[in-house]
Amino acid sequence: MGFLDRFRKREEKEVLWTKCDSCKSLLYIPELKANLNVCPRCQHHFNLSAKERLNSLLQEYQLLFENVKPTDPLNFKDTKSYRDRLKQAQEQAGISEAMLVAEGMLLDERVVLVVMDFGFIGGSMGSVVGERFYRACKHASERELPLIGVVTSGGARMQEGILSLMQMAKTSLGVGYLKKKGIPYITVLTDPTTGGVSASFAFLGDIILAEPKALIGFAGPRVIEQTIKQQLPEGFQRSEFLLEKGMVDMVVHRKDLKDTLHTLIKFATYWRRYVEV
Repeated sequence: MGFLDRFRKREEKEVLWTKCDSCKSLLYIPELKANLNVCPRCQHHFNLSAKERLNSLLQEYQLLFENVKPTDPLNFKDTKSYRDRLKQAQEQAGISEAMLVAEGMLLDERVVLVVMDFGFIGGSMGSVVGERFYRACKHASERELPLIGVVTSGGARMQEGILSLMQMAKTSLGVGYLKKKGIPYITVLTDPTTGGVSASFAFLGDIILAEPKALIGFAGPRVIEQTIKQQLPEGFQRSEFLLEKGMVDMVVHRKDLKDTLHTLIKFATYWRRYVEV
């Protein structure tokens, strides 16, 4: 390792401060992490990794379907090969794909939880993301456990072409297993939730929650404005706008998310038993 490499490595370790994207305040990173990556001054919600999401919601859990891993079915290459992009993403994010599936305890309720990571190729949905979500639905259905999906995505994964687009139908089919058995399915839309993911399993939840000011939609605001040649309303495609229009059920601050999910699962489980009786 050369001098510059050692210098950069030491510099990375010494980064303790960051600037809020919203209010531009200087934030101490350990305090920010302790606050669930929420700015204590303006409440701006920074992104969380999939592992951070899991640890913030479940006390104990077991990862599922980690043996389902991505390949390069189309031998795709742009400025670099898809295989190299996958390897780089896995090393940087510390996970094998953009979605993790776990079964564990949310307070006193056992649930199946799927979480997405925008840091892994933009949280894009490829074949493995679709397959893991489908298996999570089957797993929750067979064990009659509520399924929670924490979603963030830039859309379909272009490097897998039509195979990626097919996952929209596959994930929707998975949700059908839950609906058929009356098992609760709750989605949490985070910043950003766009493209084929928003057009499939993200908006199929029985209850749809969203974090504050998350960008949610199919195409981005700039693309829509250029297409329809009209100026969009202020706050268009943000959580609060979608709540006002009835597209999401609740906007929930991250610090309240665990308790809110627990309450909703308790209510849904009780109601399911009451209806069956």
